[in-house]
This record gives sequence, C-alpha cells and structure tokens, in this order.
Amino acid sequence: EVKSMRARRANLEGAYCRIDADELFLYGMHVAPYEQGGHAGHIPQRRRKLLVHKREIEKLRGRLTMRGYALIPLQVYFKNGVAKVQLGLGRGKKKGDERESIRRQEDLKEARAAMQRRKG
Repeated sequence: EVKSMRARRANLEGAYCRIDADELFLYGMHVAPYEQGGHAGHIPQRRRKLLVHKREIEKLRGRLTMRGYALIPLQVYFKNGVAKVQLGLGRGKKKGDERESIRRQEDLKEARAAMQRRKG
C-alpha cells in the first residue's frame, strides 16, 4: 500500500476518522493495488489504524464530543520515509449550505442535459 501511496494512487474522497476503543481508525480511504505487486488479498477501502499518542486521542475525543464535529483526513504525505495523514477537525454543512450545493448540482445536471439534447 505504501508504494501505491507514493505513486499518488490513494484517494481521500469521502474518508473520515473515528475513535474506536481508544484507537484512531481511518475509514473510506481508497488505495489502489500496486501495479507491480500481487493483487491477492488487497482490500482497497479497508479501515486503517492510525498510530497516535494516547494524549492526542483524548484531546481529539474531547473535541469530537461537541455536537456536529467530524475528524477528516486532509492529506497523505511522507516524512522520513513514513506515511503520515494530516487530520482536520470540521463541522458538517448547515441545512442552507446543503440546499445550495444540491441546487448547484441540479443546475449543472440540467445544463449538461441541454448540451446533450443540442448535440444530438
């Protein structure tokens, strides 16, 4: 998986972190199988345990107990040959923001449909 991450074949789209039994896990990160390696037993979206000090987990747990906060992975990078994940603490969208983004998506969908009708 690390070689695949070095080749920038990891996708954090829709990924999130959760604390389970005093351990931090990363869910939903897709890591493509390494092309030169064997594909046997590779699960692209398995949960991955993140190595974090207990103090940091307790600090994050305190912040996550506030309603509406989520722990989101921002980027994967390498430092001294070790893969690291930068995490961010964020709030979910408000109802108005969500409606606005849905409206934008529908507008794009309608525009694409109009272009398809015009072509064909």
